[in-house]
Amino acid sequence: MPAKIFIPFSAIQEHNNVLVVDSYHPRGFVLSHWRGAPKLPGLHDDTSTGIVLNAIKADVPQLHTHEYVTNNHFDVDGFLGIWSLMNPEQALEHECLLRKMALLGDFREMHLLSEEDHLALKLVCWINTVETKRFYAPFASYAPRQSEVKLSVPKYKHFLQEFGNVLENPEAYHKDWLKEYEQVLKDFEVLQSSKSILTLEKSIRLLIVETPEPLHYYALFGQSAPADVVMSIYSNNRYELEYKYTSWVDTAYRPSYPRLDLQQLARQLNQLEEGPYLWGADKITDTGPILRLQGKALTKEERFDHPCNRPVYSSSIPVRKFKSVVCQFFEEAYRTLSKKTSWTWPELKAINEQLFSCEHDLTLGSLKHRKGKLPSA
Repeated sequence: MPAKIFIPFSAIQEHNNVLVVDSYHPRGFVLSHWRGAPKLPGLHDDTSTGIVLNAIKADVPQLHTHEYVTNNHFDVDGFLGIWSLMNPEQALEHECLLRKMALLGDFREMHLLSEEDHLALKLVCWINTVETKRFYAPFASYAPRQSEVKLSVPKYKHFLQEFGNVLENPEAYHKDWLKEYEQVLKDFEVLQSSKSILTLEKSIRLLIVETPEPLHYYALFGQSAPADVVMSIYSNNRYELEYKYTSWVDTAYRPSYPRLDLQQLARQLNQLEEGPYLWGADKITDTGPILRLQGKALTKEERFDHPCNRPVYSSSIPVRKFKSVVCQFFEEAYRTLSKKTSWTWPELKAINEQLFSCEHDLTLGSLKHRKGKLPSA
C-alpha cells in the first residue's frame, strides 16, 4: 500500500484521492462510522478505527489509489484510524490493542482483565494528557470564534510523529499517563466494591450505576457495552442520565433503539421536582446528550469532561421514583419499536415528532392511547 500523507480537512477540495476517516465529505472515500456515512460492504465496524483495520486487512483497492488522509476533528478513534492508514503494518501488529483503544476513546468502554487491556488504557490516557496539556481539551475548540477543523491539525502532526514511539515503549512516557490511569483504576475499584450496584435493564439497553460519588467516565461507562443509556445515581439523590456515543453513530454489532428527546423526560421530572433547580437536557443531535439538574450552565467542553469534574445537584425526587419515571419513559416509547444498527436523522426526527408533538406535554402512559403508527424500524 502506498504511503499516505495527512492533509487538513479544509484542503480536501484540492485533491481527488483523499481517504476521509471518522467524518464525512462527498469528495473523499469515506471510512467512518458516522451516522449516514457510506458503508463498506462486509467491512463496517462499531468504530472508525475498526473500519480502517478491516479495510487494510481486506486490501481495499482505494487504499492503493488514494494518497491522502484527513479528518475534520481530533479524537482517539479518528486519530488511530489515520495513524493506521499511515502505518498499516504496525497497525496490524497491534490490531487488537488499537480496537480496544478506539472503543475506550469513543464509547468509554473497557475491560481490565489482561495486560493489553491495561496498555490500551495507558495509551489513551497518554493521548488525553498530552492533548490537553500541549494543545487544548476536547471540545474547547467549539467555543465561539474557534475552529476544530483548523485547530486540530497541529494535534495530528504531533501525535502522528510521536505515537509510534510511545506504542513501542509506553513505560518511558509514564509521566504523561500515570495520573489519569491511576484515577481510573481507583474509580473502577469503587464500582467493583460493595459500595456500588450495577443493574442492566436489558429490554431498554439502560445501565443503572449506583455509586457514592461521581467518577471518571472510563470507570463509570467501562462496563456499559450492552447499553446505550447510562443512569448514574449518587448519594444524596444526585442523578444524571446520558446517551452514549453509540447512539450517535452507525454501529455494526450492537442494534439499538432510536434516540429519544430527553428534554421531554426533563418536563416530566420537573412536574415532580421540588428542589431549587430544574431538569434540563441537551438536544437529540448532541454527541452525548445529558439529562441533569441545571445549576451552573455547562459548556460542551465541561459536559464532555468527567462527571467527577462537574457539579451534580441533589434532587427532591426519591431514588425509586426517579428510576421508575425514567424506565417507564423508555419502555413506553420503545413499546412499538424494534432495534437496529443504523438510524437516519430523518427517522429519528419523525419518531420523536410522532411521540412527543402534541398540544400538551407528554405524560406517563399517554403513549398507549396515541393513534397512528410509528415509522417502521
